[in-house]
Amino acid sequence: MTVPDRTGSVGRSYPRLDGSAKVRGQAVYADDIALPRMLHCKILRAQAPHARILSIDASAARRLPGVVAIITGRDLPIRFGILPVSQDEAALEEHKVRYVGDPVAAVAAVDEETAAAACEAIEVEYELLTPVMTIEEALKEATDEPIQESFSRRRDNIHRLVSYEFGDLEAGFAAADHVREDVFFFQGNTHLPMEQHSAIASHVDGRLTLWSSTQVVHYVHRALSRVLELPMNRIRVIGAVHGGGFGGKTDPFAHEIVVGKLAMLTGRPVKCTLTREEVFYAHRGRHPTLLWYRTGVTRDGRITAMHLRTALDGGAYGSYGAASVFYTGTLQTVTYDIPAYKFEGVRVYTNKAPCGPKRGHGTPQGRFGIELHLEKIAHELGLDPVEVKRRNFVKPFSRTVNWLRVTSCGLEECTAKVLEASGYAQRERRTGHGMGFAISAYMSGAGTAIYWNDMPHSEVQVKVDRTGATVYCGAMDIGQGSDMVLAQIAAEELGIEPRDVRLVTADTDLTPVDLGSYSSRVTFMAGNAALEAARKMRALLVEAVADRMGVADLEEIDVGGGRIGEFSFEEACVIATTRFGALSTTGSYKPPRIGGPFKGSGVGPSPAYSYSAAVVDVEADPRTGIVTVGKVWIAHDIGRSINPLLVVGQVEGGVYMGLGEALMEEQEYRKGLHKWPSMLEYKSPTFLDTPPIETFLVETIDPEGPYGAKEAGQGPLLPVIPAVNAAVFDALGVWVDETPITPEKVLRALDAKAKGKPPRHGPRSFPAVPYGEPIRVDPPARDDLRVGAELEAAFGQTPGAH
Repeated sequence: MTVPDRTGSVGRSYPRLDGSAKVRGQAVYADDIALPRMLHCKILRAQAPHARILSIDASAARRLPGVVAIITGRDLPIRFGILPVSQDEAALEEHKVRYVGDPVAAVAAVDEETAAAACEAIEVEYELLTPVMTIEEALKEATDEPIQESFSRRRDNIHRLVSYEFGDLEAGFAAADHVREDVFFFQGNTHLPMEQHSAIASHVDGRLTLWSSTQVVHYVHRALSRVLELPMNRIRVIGAVHGGGFGGKTDPFAHEIVVGKLAMLTGRPVKCTLTREEVFYAHRGRHPTLLWYRTGVTRDGRITAMHLRTALDGGAYGSYGAASVFYTGTLQTVTYDIPAYKFEGVRVYTNKAPCGPKRGHGTPQGRFGIELHLEKIAHELGLDPVEVKRRNFVKPFSRTVNWLRVTSCGLEECTAKVLEASGYAQRERRTGHGMGFAISAYMSGAGTAIYWNDMPHSEVQVKVDRTGATVYCGAMDIGQGSDMVLAQIAAEELGIEPRDVRLVTADTDLTPVDLGSYSSRVTFMAGNAALEAARKMRALLVEAVADRMGVADLEEIDVGGGRIGEFSFEEACVIATTRFGALSTTGSYKPPRIGGPFKGSGVGPSPAYSYSAAVVDVEADPRTGIVTVGKVWIAHDIGRSINPLLVVGQVEGGVYMGLGEALMEEQEYRKGLHKWPSMLEYKSPTFLDTPPIETFLVETIDPEGPYGAKEAGQGPLLPVIPAVNAAVFDALGVWVDETPITPEKVLRALDAKAKGKPPRHGPRSFPAVPYGEPIRVDPPARDDLRVGAELEAAFGQTPGAH
């Protein structure tokens, strides 16, 4: 890992500000909070995957000593959801359940044991309906009624259909020397955070306060207001110390609303902590996805046209699914220059736990498919897959065929780093040993807010007085280290150490609005807001000190090392307060309008994309089918690394999660039931299974990021999964065209090869989908593909300037 030396805070490795409290057990998580007279909540969940609720009898449960309150769907009839187009959930279902685990009733009691006993005493009478468990079943006409009958305009279970065509696809395929089709399947999996979901609510003097393990205090705030019919100024949401989310705590959840309602009814605080099994039901993890690719290339491997179809199994509710279906296809073009591109996607409802945003939010599935698809094309043409991919890399400061704006791009540098370090070109060639290469890209935050408006996406306040500096920000640190990033940015501008910056975050009463910790947005967006606020504060301090020193040129006032001019930071604060009064500044960030001229263009644009490249070394045993990863080399284009230690941690965490998805993790069902809703049976790697990881940070200095920074939270996961599958082919000469790549699947592919059949295991066909006519969009004019003038000029500006 190499990054330039710097004299300030930015670019230096610091331990996390909250690290000591977490390793010492002093951090207070949501489940640690205990308030006087607190009640405990348990939720009764459906045992049928698809059924009408005929009656709910809670009379026996109410008679149990220690039971204080019981509520059902009648008490919470207003539906909600994270996206305005998918308000399809109820905190407690009153009329129908749609998956095993759907919440039906909730109990508040003096302890958890009593609440659990009361749930068992509640009698629910169901009329069973035919469950829909696969994508193919969901595309057919419903046997009984659609899963989301009020949202379905048709008799099938389609949630969302998208179809777009950019450029002249027919001409692109006509110009191709070679055309190939492939089908892939990406299995669903879950986040598996160390901390379960937990929330506690208190209702005092007509005001509701909720502490929750959430990534999105702002959207939980909105959902509570909607469902509980309270004005937002009567609700306070506080993000408790977070024990991991990875996207799994990015929705508003039923238990957060339920404890709020129970607190209002009982006048006592109420806490609900989900069991590990319940977390598998709450889920919102990776969508199981079928992918079909058809691509035309020239003899030397240059892409002339690509047609992609995806089909997502969304589970019972919408969550972020309307966006996820776009992400499976939209971001393919920010890595490869595709001159003509058609993308069709469908998301269906099934009677499973609802899927949503897991680290990468729809993009790992599409990345898995395109990387292996191009590998196969290269082998058919007798070309090196790495070189085929390189020939098609996008260029910095360009615009893609589907109107996405690329700023800085370190793809070539990342590729060169991992190829050289791994010795990929000179690798040992023997049966059972292989190496695989893949690349990826990801957003630095979405360019469009979930609820469309013109307000900032992130806001930060900086307060300075004789006691020091405090940064107020609504963003939630979910383990990625965003608090440390905000502290370093403020410290860099104010000339102090990060440990001297206090942070107040994720509290809707005390902090300005931030949309949340998702889509790798916090460093870029909250960081830019913090930079603006801190620069304003620096200007006030410098002006006051310059006046006291009798210096006319403000540029002569040095800031750094805990001093401003000839005064200590504390003395400078007193001088500035004497001159200006209370010192408080604000900063905000709103992405530029960068979408294309068509409906649906709001999903995919980002102010900047990060880039990654990875090489994975494996041993694959042809006798047992067991795949063992020996080492991973990964390079990530971070733009500029604000804290290299934290960036490397994020990159290596992404590699670890990617290996789990590649080799063992799957959220599988049998007869409507989750096959293994426990950490004992759901297989995930431990640190003993994690191979050595060699990480390289590539700095391209993005002109729009804070000090040039881009994202690091989700992008590094994406290339790892296809690289593993490519390495298995390199080792054994067989393809496993789905995840996870289990020993059984490797052996099936080897068996097919031995019988003279195609050496692969995976899906054989893609289902028929009624996409309809695509929206045809002309690509940007060729002379408009270079976005450069305004952005390339920005490289001459001060880092972080806009």
